[in-house]
Amino acid sequence: MAVKDNWRLDKEICFLNHGSFGACPAAVLQVQQALRERLEREPVTFFMRDYYGLLDEARQALAAWLGADAGGLVFVPNATNAVNAVVNSLALEPGDALLVTNHGYAACTNAVTFAAQRAGARVVVADVPFPVRGEDDIVAAILAAAPPRTRLALIDHVTSPTALVFPAARLARELEGRGIPVMIDGAHAPGMLPLALDALGASYYTGNCHKWMCNPKGAAFLYARADVRDGLYPTVISHGLTWPTGDRSRFHHLFDWPGTYDPTAVLTLPATLRIMPAFCEGGWDGIRRANREKALRARECIARGLDVAPCAPDSLLGAMASFLLPRGFGGFPAADTWIPPLQEHLFSAYGIEVPVMPWNERGVIVRISAHLYNEDEDYARLRDALAAIGRRAAS
Repeated sequence: MAVKDNWRLDKEICFLNHGSFGACPAAVLQVQQALRERLEREPVTFFMRDYYGLLDEARQALAAWLGADAGGLVFVPNATNAVNAVVNSLALEPGDALLVTNHGYAACTNAVTFAAQRAGARVVVADVPFPVRGEDDIVAAILAAAPPRTRLALIDHVTSPTALVFPAARLARELEGRGIPVMIDGAHAPGMLPLALDALGASYYTGNCHKWMCNPKGAAFLYARADVRDGLYPTVISHGLTWPTGDRSRFHHLFDWPGTYDPTAVLTLPATLRIMPAFCEGGWDGIRRANREKALRARECIARGLDVAPCAPDSLLGAMASFLLPRGFGGFPAADTWIPPLQEHLFSAYGIEVPVMPWNERGVIVRISAHLYNEDEDYARLRDALAAIGRRAAS
């Protein structure tokens, strides 16, 4: 069986958008379905007798894989939820500042903005250039923007629109050294980049498991360093606020029981960590290496075909790459809508699923993803489609 056949993706669609919602292999989905059937056979036993043991098993497995203290690891539905939990736990005051970048994920920037507005604090946006020459430009822009009384810096590990790998460890070291707590939004990082969270030095880290890990959707994590766990609360307050702690920490109690929900995505994690490495020689290291090499080949293919310059050096790329095309490329407006017109045209006319995003007033971004099920021919198909769209608009 070909590697791509492990996924249930529509074979008629050229799927180049793993970065948005991921895609889950059939073998992993089967494990989740078995857990759902177990839950429904005896829901009370599942939730009241088995749940915490299964949850701790998932936590221990993920913590070991992330290089993280399991005591500081809790589960959340997605990275946006984790960002909300952290910023809404801050005791902000008028005059305080929260630092984000212009490459941040809009939903998380919204969460920061909402928390700041309620407290009378302010949001400062570091203008990181794009295209970018190297990591020094990223670090300089962020450090220069950090004002006095910065209570939190929210920094992407892999930026969503521009697909850049920010130097997270270096930024954490520099900012935390200035007394600025750092939260790394690593929504794309688990499965794309090697991680060692205890050594990273950031106060907080969040990552999604449904993207590059290919776990079922609804499983993400929030990591908090030991000195910042007290006073950190989930977005939903439930029984964990008052339950006797017993042999569990209050931090775990608060996050581990958000109310009745479907926990099977989280509980599938140990199986995902076992199943995925079998798809590629070299296991997880092999997956990360293969996906990155594929992304670099894809970028070269498209850049040459469209005669556009790369937007970043190879050292700042993981398993995604973004291209900056002229605003209004192909005659399509760069609308900031749920599905921009150019993206919808690529899907409906060419059967290509790839995200298109406006980038300030300078252009429009097309972002490609690379995972094991993708083939080099997929990117040539996108190249040819974009070239045809450009020629038709020019004529």
